[in-house]
Amino acid sequence: MNEPDPIRVLLADDQELLRGSLRLLVDSTPGLVAVGEAGTGARAVELARSERPDVVLMDVRMPGMDGIEATRRICGEPCGVKVLILTTFDLDEYVYAGLRAGASGFLLKNTPPADLLAAIRVIAAGEGLLAPSVTRRLIAQFAQFTQFAPTATDRPRSGPMLDGLTAREREVLTLVARGLSNQEIAASLHVSTATVKTHIGHLLAKLGARDRAQLVIAAYEGGLVSTSRPHP
Repeated sequence: MNEPDPIRVLLADDQELLRGSLRLLVDSTPGLVAVGEAGTGARAVELARSERPDVVLMDVRMPGMDGIEATRRICGEPCGVKVLILTTFDLDEYVYAGLRAGASGFLLKNTPPADLLAAIRVIAAGEGLLAPSVTRRLIAQFAQFTQFAPTATDRPRSGPMLDGLTAREREVLTLVARGLSNQEIAASLHVSTATVKTHIGHLLAKLGARDRAQLVIAAYEGGLVSTSRPHP
């Protein structure tokens, strides 16, 4: 039986020491391989295009083009490269902008190595790295961040983007945005987990979302869920 191809990882951070540590971690892990390092956002975009990694570990603050703009450009390409943002602070206002730019999730830089490696696999598999507990913390940040977002493009907007959803799909999307897992959604709506997965698949297709992280953003931008009373 043939071994599956390793997950290809691109490392983007302006600190050479951190990039080296990440490369050592990735290359010493079976099933993963580092395919390049970038010290700037512009270089990350170049390498993402040439190397076609499965996952980019993206720092936010880099000289010149920052990680948010680099994420936007990489995720705008048709090659399907996923971006996992690494940030220093869990209340970093750039997290929201990064998810809107197309990132599939975020982690703190002090995340334990085992958790980081697991996250890379989750992102590569096409899942959003927003476990319910992480989603709940993000929800609490949305209300704060959207009050001082620097540009209009960074603020949630309401509009007809959710008009094509059925009533049940809206229910499911609301529960996703509130941080419920598939099992919790199934219990809340008295349906099977398989049915929930089907609804989420329809939501991803209708909203043009890559993963669960993007569904959360869509729910807020579409005005389906209010940030005025975040759920714990």
